Amino acid sequence: MSPYQWVVIGLCILINMLDGFDVLVMAFTAAAVSSQWSLTAVQLGYLLSAGLVGMALGSLFIAPWADRLGRRPIILLCVAIAGIGMLLSSFAPNPVLLGCLRLLTGLGIGGILASSYVIAGEYANKRWRGLAISLQSTAYALGATLGGFAAAKIIPDLGWPSVFFYGGVITLLLLPLLMLLLPESLDYLAHSDADNALERINTILRRLGREVLTAKPEPEKTTGDNRNMLAQLFGTALRSTTLLIWLTFFLVMFGFYFVMSWTPKLLTSAGLSASQGITGGVLLNLGGIVGTTLIGLLSSRVALPRLLVVYLLANALALTLFVSSTSSLSLAYSLALLIGILVNGSIAGVYALTPSLYSTRQRVTALGWAIGVGRAGAILSPIAAGYLLDHAWQAAGLYRLFALVFVFAALAIAILAGVRSRYRQAELASG
Repeated sequence: MSPYQWVVIGLCILINMLDGFDVLVMAFTAAAVSSQWSLTAVQLGYLLSAGLVGMALGSLFIAPWADRLGRRPIILLCVAIAGIGMLLSSFAPNPVLLGCLRLLTGLGIGGILASSYVIAGEYANKRWRGLAISLQSTAYALGATLGGFAAAKIIPDLGWPSVFFYGGVITLLLLPLLMLLLPESLDYLAHSDADNALERINTILRRLGREVLTAKPEPEKTTGDNRNMLAQLFGTALRSTTLLIWLTFFLVMFGFYFVMSWTPKLLTSAGLSASQGITGGVLLNLGGIVGTTLIGLLSSRVALPRLLVVYLLANALALTLFVSSTSSLSLAYSLALLIGILVNGSIAGVYALTPSLYSTRQRVTALGWAIGVGRAGAILSPIAAGYLLDHAWQAAGLYRLFALVFVFAALAIAILAGVRSRYRQAELASG
């Protein structure tokens, strides 16, 4: 690993830190926004989901263009979109316009995530690839944690719009740094038909301290129609893998965004103060820093699917105990930290696993669509929780319901591991 490889991974970490802040800032401002505009739980659920709708659309319809136009230009464009959306959100005069601007912000974030994960994985060597990818989720949790601390500090004095304002400014300030230092994906350039592709490859190789090439490397062969990457994901060899990874993303994000979006508000409803509720949300993200790093380190020793099953089942158990623990603040905070470790680690593990299931040419499209399908779960969960709360569900019942979601996700991963094992055995048998 050359210093420049770590620089590239570091840039991807910065991108994901800002994404974590941008996505979950609505959860930290939810109580203040709801109070100002007298929102019902369902209305607040729609507002929490607006950014997730944008992320789904960005993952489905913007991220795949990175396989055609390059990872770098898509990342730069989407960082600009996310920053502008955040900045304008601070001036929203009503919840409808705020929801529209959250959707715009989500478009940018959804377009970024798949490319940043893929670039981090491609610039890491084999030994450190699992850690490099999982660190992106760590950064996501770190950005959300810092956002929670910032929200708790400045909302009482400056109001909730200030959180969006400073987030937008910081996001836009990252653009010049990315334009200067972020390279294009070498795998993308190796497949590119551009006249200067070899020259760009050699420029990057020099920065990596590697020997330059006299000709482009032979592109990795893929099956199916190269003009339709999505169709390749449903070829005979990949159909079961794609459906199972989509189901896993849907279930994990359905559970993840309920936990991350509603916990600060539900802790407040369970009798804690607004500040204590935000602290609970911060601890979820603080735990995420540990959980995502830990799963990256463990993945070099233990098969990732097996780790994911353990994380998911342990998280289901922790969720069933969570809200009933609020009578003891220290116990509630400890469980929030544990859930943060497990739920963020689960997300990191699914992100890290997916690119390894596909060829170079398919990775961004595969991960982008998996994230997009997962966002459908992310969109539905805050709204579903708001609907159930408006129909007299208690917080403890909600957490037990969403614990079952993680049990089903663990089952999907176990089935996926079996499918991949049988596929590899068939490949070896065929020669």
